[in-house]
Amino acid sequence: MSYALYYWTGLQGRGEFVRLCLEDAGATYTDVSRIEGDDAMTPFLEGQHEGALPFAPPFLKSGHLVIAQVANILQYLGPRHDLVPDSESRRLYAHQLQLTVSDIVAEAHDTHHPVSTAQYYEDQRDEAKKRARDFRELRIPKYLGYFEKALERGGGRFVLHQHSYVDLSLFQLMAGLEYAFPKAMAKQELPLLRDLARRVADRPNIAAYLASDRRVPFNTTGIFRHYPELDG
Repeated sequence: MSYALYYWTGLQGRGEFVRLCLEDAGATYTDVSRIEGDDAMTPFLEGQHEGALPFAPPFLKSGHLVIAQVANILQYLGPRHDLVPDSESRRLYAHQLQLTVSDIVAEAHDTHHPVSTAQYYEDQRDEAKKRARDFRELRIPKYLGYFEKALERGGGRFVLHQHSYVDLSLFQLMAGLEYAFPKAMAKQELPLLRDLARRVADRPNIAAYLASDRRVPFNTTGIFRHYPELDG
């Protein structure tokens, strides 16, 4: 099976959660916009292509299917690449955890764009400082404490007792938060999450990907942005 992944060029963003799944699985895929430019997404976003209508990237084309929303894409890819348990209860739990990852990712984005995505960060800096403080002091501990507990319940190594796409997403979440909020993250006691992140980074396909030029570095155009004044 060959896939076509559509996402903005020049940043990791939400597309990276899908990319990590494809890379870990050793799946054949084309990162379309990196070859054809971002305009390649326009026919899909304007409803000029067969299949479901995506609201925004990332979206994945698999045969005649067009699948949007990170959690939905991973729910599709997981069973096809042995990245989710077989039982219905575990698959539902994986989807629940992934949706919770999506929630904190949205909140991380809003630390630097709390007023409007149509305005530059510099136009909402004061509001961003207030939002970031709340995120650092209340939301990061609450979300990551939840995932730490989920890992503990999963046996301490994998959140679902076996390697899954959720582990890959938790790796990306930890990497993004460590980049954006290094001071705040240094205060967090998260032994299980940090161990999981190290083990995911050491997986052969992931290690090769992280060392390649396909892994775009974190920067100030993505979801996870490092502005020192937002890190306290």
